[in-house]
Amino acid sequence: MKKIIFLFLVTALFSCVKEEKAPVKKQVISTYYLIRHAEKDRTDTTNHNPNLNEKGQKRAKKWAEVFKNVTFDKVYATKYNRTIQTATPTATAKKLEIDYYNPRKMYDSVFKNTTLGKTVLVVGHSNTTPFFANKILGNKTYKQIDDHNNANLYIVTVTNDTKTSVLLKID
Repeated sequence: MKKIIFLFLVTALFSCVKEEKAPVKKQVISTYYLIRHAEKDRTDTTNHNPNLNEKGQKRAKKWAEVFKNVTFDKVYATKYNRTIQTATPTATAKKLEIDYYNPRKMYDSVFKNTTLGKTVLVVGHSNTTPFFANKILGNKTYKQIDDHNNANLYIVTVTNDTKTSVLLKID
């Protein structure tokens, strides 16, 4: 009888003990789509702020098609005609305003906090776009884009402290 009472008490004791589980950390996912502006007008080599040429205008519209199934929270561009004109078809299709960023302050604490948990399009330049991706990643994964390459799409995803990226070429 003592054994039965002992087993009953041990069973009761273990049934009262709750398993402690580590708190589940909420996943915060930030996704950055980074592209270089579309083809610019190169007829006036002294013009430092050219518009897109005809091919560039078509590519800008193509980007909007490429992104048709992406739900962006924000669209960013530098304050240059070619980046604004590249971003405009996508921003218009998504009913978003274009926000401007300073390429000299890529992924600073303000930008990082503003875009935390969001899906963002960033339109930049051959000498800024891959470095913007690198800044987010925290390493030197990508090199400067060739001046005649307007087809790169960098997708960088930050999930809490985990960072991943992919480079696609969209012709």
